[in-house]
Amino acid sequence: MGFTHTELNAAVHRAAVAAAQFESELNAADGKLGDGDTGIMLRRLFERLDAVSLPHDLGDAFKSLATAAAGATGSSLGTLLMTALLAASHRLKGRSEVPWGELGAVMLAARDAMLSRGGGALGDKTVIDSIDAVGRAIDGLDDGAEAKVRSQKAANQMLVEFRDRPCRLGRARMFGDRSKGIDDPGMLAFTRLVEAVCGEVTSR
Repeated sequence: MGFTHTELNAAVHRAAVAAAQFESELNAADGKLGDGDTGIMLRRLFERLDAVSLPHDLGDAFKSLATAAAGATGSSLGTLLMTALLAASHRLKGRSEVPWGELGAVMLAARDAMLSRGGGALGDKTVIDSIDAVGRAIDGLDDGAEAKVRSQKAANQMLVEFRDRPCRLGRARMFGDRSKGIDDPGMLAFTRLVEAVCGEVTSR
């Protein structure tokens, strides 16, 4: 069985639980490079997403999530998430089940949409670098369990690989070399969400 409405619903719920659990950690990380509100923003955003009743059509389901995300936050990270959800919606329209092997391509389509919307590039030390890594790691992989393992590994590897690089986009870029040795808040948030969604968590 592939990726369905049931999997998506469980993933959103797990992400919402994780966003609340790691709120303080993400706020502290963001406080080193920004306003210190990434944790608050993500918690509120995923609370909103978790309340959405998702249709079985995956395209419509992702569109519903994108609409909810648009009304939940005005932050740049929230806008990028909305963009990613819309990209997934367009790719999955009319489908109620998708083979696990296609999810990497969906993530890479989301990556491209986010790059176009945000005006950045791979290597800027942003969440898009993490999404790119996970998308490439699972592209064409039909084993759902293995895809979850590789997703966590790829996200964590990117966090470590980019930690000692400077941030080159957004407000964090103003810190220049002072941002070396500090995790990008978006990359850290994505890693925590991937760990929650792909780990052994009891879903509703």
